[in-house]
Amino acid sequence: MRDKRERFLALAESRVNRLLKDMRLVGNLSNRANYHYTSEEVRKMFAAIEAEVKAARRRFDERTESAEAGFKL
Repeated sequence: MRDKRERFLALAESRVNRLLKDMRLVGNLSNRANYHYTSEEVRKMFAAIEAEVKAARRRFDERTESAEAGFKL
C-alpha cells in the first residue's frame, strides 16, 4: 500500500508542476507585442482547458463517491 501512495505523490507532484509550467507558457501567449489572436480563439482555448480540468476532477470525485456510497439493494 505504501508503494502506491509514494508513486501517487511522486507522479502527482511532477505532473502538476509540469502542468503549472505549461499554463504559465500559455499565459505568455497573451503578449500582444509577440502574438495576434482573437477573443474567440482565447475563449476556445480556455473552454478546452476548463473542460479537461472538470473531466479530471470528475474522475477523482466519482471514485470517492462510489467508494463511500457502498452497496444497497
